[in-house]
Amino acid sequence: MHEWSESQLMIRDAVRTFVENEIAPHVEELEHGDMPPYELMRKMYKTFGMDEMARARFAKTIEAEKRGEKPTKGSGKSPDPEAKADQAAATLIPIIELCRYCPGMVTALGVSTGLAAGAINSKGTIEQKERWALDIMTLDKIGAWAITEPGSGSDAFGGMRASARREGDEFVLNGSKTFITNGPFADTTVFICKLEEDGVDTRDRKILNFVLDRGMPGFEQTKPLRKMGMHSSPTGELFLQDVRVGMDHLLGEEAALTRGGGGREGAKGTFQTERSGVAAMALGMVDRCLELSVKYARERVQFERPIGEYQLIQDKLARMEVARMNLQNLVFRTIELTAHGKTMTYAEASAMKLYAARAAVEVAMESVQVYGGNGYMSEYVVEQFARDSKVLQIYAGTDEMQIRAIAKDLLSRG
Repeated sequence: MHEWSESQLMIRDAVRTFVENEIAPHVEELEHGDMPPYELMRKMYKTFGMDEMARARFAKTIEAEKRGEKPTKGSGKSPDPEAKADQAAATLIPIIELCRYCPGMVTALGVSTGLAAGAINSKGTIEQKERWALDIMTLDKIGAWAITEPGSGSDAFGGMRASARREGDEFVLNGSKTFITNGPFADTTVFICKLEEDGVDTRDRKILNFVLDRGMPGFEQTKPLRKMGMHSSPTGELFLQDVRVGMDHLLGEEAALTRGGGGREGAKGTFQTERSGVAAMALGMVDRCLELSVKYARERVQFERPIGEYQLIQDKLARMEVARMNLQNLVFRTIELTAHGKTMTYAEASAMKLYAARAAVEVAMESVQVYGGNGYMSEYVVEQFARDSKVLQIYAGTDEMQIRAIAKDLLSRG
């Protein structure tokens, strides 16, 4: 794939029009925490029929599972790669377009429909999927995916202290989580913790996934935390003190205890998906920063000449365009792989995430530099992108963890 198709451009234009008309006017309210993003997200879903598409897709999948048909991952070429490419593009284009104005909304949306619903759909029983996943996929409810803890950071599993103690047919959950996207407002939370096992080192204990409902006794969701950027994505802390749940809240139920809940590998797959999505987020930010910087370079006059006539400014604009082209090609590669039933390796996804995050930060900061003093003022959009882009180098694995994954893969090759 080397360019957007006509049908994909039509989708892009429709989404861009919606974002500019329905979301852009509310960015100020979203930025200052006066408006949670969820009603706008639901409006977008309903406008484009995304909620009904999710409902139909879910029904089809569940019916197949009830017949005993397990979904299989394709290998080689898809029988209809063009349709698969359009489907993949239709998923990524809204991410790109939202990130041109409101990157935080993508984070809130992705964690809910992607991570929370994804965890339930991949690990849960049919009953659990019907009970929790569908409502999250349609945005009737908001989901959170809780893995990070105050003391763990990049060592998510080794440093995990949240625990589940089994008492008969129940589990008693304790622990705390931090930096949880949608945490303050989530209706449904996937809580990742370790099973208490006598004689087993803490680092080696089984990883389990539990589904928690808002308002359960002992389960506290804090108000939004103050942070540097991504203000339109509410982030909070979770505290669990002797929260009692039945086996029906354990994803996979009894089978999860045997296979360890699929915790480590499942989360690794989740990180891989997140890392692939960062390229689309970065493309949206870079595209908008470049657009704004070119416009400003034409209009801003210094020493009786538009600043765009100076070579140092031209160098900045040219480098921004190179970053935009590279990011777009990475998005095209993601679509092409999906169209042929393939995915990137963990190391490839890490490399893409590393480059995309660094490119977004570099372009955003250079945009501020193009604007000079104005770029430092919050009334100019580039200031927001300078703050929003930084988290791409931190969440879904820091730059340092991406480098580790890439280097480990390179050194392991024969």
